[in-house]
Amino acid sequence: MTKTAKKIQMVDLKSQYEKIKTEVDAAIQNVLDNTAFINGPEVKAFQAELEQYLGVKHVIPCANGTDALQIAMMALDLKPGDEVITADFTYVATAEVIALLGLKPVLVDVVPDTFEIDIQAIEKAITPKTKAIVPVHLFGQCADMDAIMALAKKHNLYVIEDTAQAIGANYKSADGSAKKAGTIGTVGCTSFFPSKNLGCYGDGGAMYTNDDQLAAKIRMIANHGQSVQYVHDSIGVNSRLDSIQAAILRIKLRDLDNYAVARNKAANYYDKAFANHPKLKTPARAKFSDHVFHQYTLQLVGVDRTAIREYLASKDIPAMIYYPIPLHLQKAYLDPRYKAGDFPVTEKLCACVMSLPMHTELDEETLNYITTNVLEFCK
Repeated sequence: MTKTAKKIQMVDLKSQYEKIKTEVDAAIQNVLDNTAFINGPEVKAFQAELEQYLGVKHVIPCANGTDALQIAMMALDLKPGDEVITADFTYVATAEVIALLGLKPVLVDVVPDTFEIDIQAIEKAITPKTKAIVPVHLFGQCADMDAIMALAKKHNLYVIEDTAQAIGANYKSADGSAKKAGTIGTVGCTSFFPSKNLGCYGDGGAMYTNDDQLAAKIRMIANHGQSVQYVHDSIGVNSRLDSIQAAILRIKLRDLDNYAVARNKAANYYDKAFANHPKLKTPARAKFSDHVFHQYTLQLVGVDRTAIREYLASKDIPAMIYYPIPLHLQKAYLDPRYKAGDFPVTEKLCACVMSLPMHTELDEETLNYITTNVLEFCK
């Protein structure tokens, strides 16, 4: 099959930008004209609009998603030595902030179909020192929040939702209610890194909560620990979303649900093309969550991953591995409690997953070209 005219990218931000260019350029120019670059009206407007979209009382924007996790943990008064449970199969930032604050990361395995944190593994890992659970809503769908919240209530634990990859996903509770990812636990944290489903054109992040007191503390910590200028009641950090990024995010927020529809359309095309293939296991969709497909991640069965990626690259098709090394085997997080073989699902996934291009601008011609070449290699 001949190559597509347009360069295939894992994330096509340029084509997405071209569709909203007039609005984005005008919004950026407006910030430049007003010169309110930090905590300006665009930040306040974005905060209010995201609160309304999520159905949450408080959104506190910050500089990036890693800061969001750190500030949330600081606001919950977690102390050095406190144990925080999170998934072994995730990006490093989740464990990074736990370790950075002197807390003790407790890693647990994930389930093999949806890649989300294993509830039974969480329960087994809880000790008297456990203070919080950080479920990662990986690749675009929610972890089993009903079960996680039940464990948190039983053991009096905080729940910090890492929803950097699943903003906009709806969690469907057993009682019939639906809530947006990140609004169920004690506090939710997200990233607006450019490649995220809701991404700005730089760095950005946010925390959200329905707890008035916690929200006030988060705001204070994110602003040097001050609630009144030059009055510092706690040790804080400097973490702010700038006005230009907020202006861009306001425009993209209006299209977030449409972006999810486009991503699902692409995922459905992949699913249909690879259905029942013995060498390609398509991503499972949790019964309790929408999937907004931050990534489309296959499990390869009996396929040389290096070879298929090289073959696809020769056809100008990118394919990524999220994530090649489990956290418990990363040099920075080596711990005598853990050894190779302790997290069999994570270790297997790290050895066999491969993510295909996934973004809002994938057309049928491109999807046909990608799937045809994957199937050609796997025949």
